[in-house]
Amino acid sequence: MNFFLRSVSYILHPLLMPLVGAIIYFKTAPRFFPDEIIRAKVFGLVVLTILIPIVLYFLLKSLGTISSIHLENVKQRKIPLLLQSILLIVVIKMIIDIYHYPELYFFFLGILFSSLSAVFMVLFNIKASLHMIGISGITMFTITLSIHFGVNLTLLIAALMISNGLVATSRLHCKAHSNLELILGFLIGVIPQLTLANFWL
Repeated sequence: MNFFLRSVSYILHPLLMPLVGAIIYFKTAPRFFPDEIIRAKVFGLVVLTILIPIVLYFLLKSLGTISSIHLENVKQRKIPLLLQSILLIVVIKMIIDIYHYPELYFFFLGILFSSLSAVFMVLFNIKASLHMIGISGITMFTITLSIHFGVNLTLLIAALMISNGLVATSRLHCKAHSNLELILGFLIGVIPQLTLANFWL
């Protein structure tokens, strides 16, 4: 059980969540997207939201700026979150445009707002759970996609709900967060997605 709960923190790491959200969108949206376009978008997202952050992680770790990929130390979160926010702006400007992918555009805009909110929390020495921000944001996005497109995503939403519980349990088990930090993370993930859904629902 210990191995399983610790594994959840890596399997459902917040770095993977933007890509997962994009894949859910392309798989469920009742629109025609050429396969080559989907591959190009996914490749761009892998580079900007996963590969570059990993390279930056090793760079920051070698400089002694951060000590762990989970950013347990609240003071070490500011620079990685700001860099992540910059990369999200690049995604919004260069990969996901509002005209062809309005739902996905606002999803990434919501992620940006969540990241900036986490930075704001850091200024007050508050460590909101980034894992909860990621999984709760995707869950809210999937629910709104189901409503918007009239697609039955009950099983996927149920799986995501369970994932929320697993992430919370995992972070508590690892003693990485308090209950309040998990709740803050959940709200920071959900509220931007729910608020921005008003622009495309």
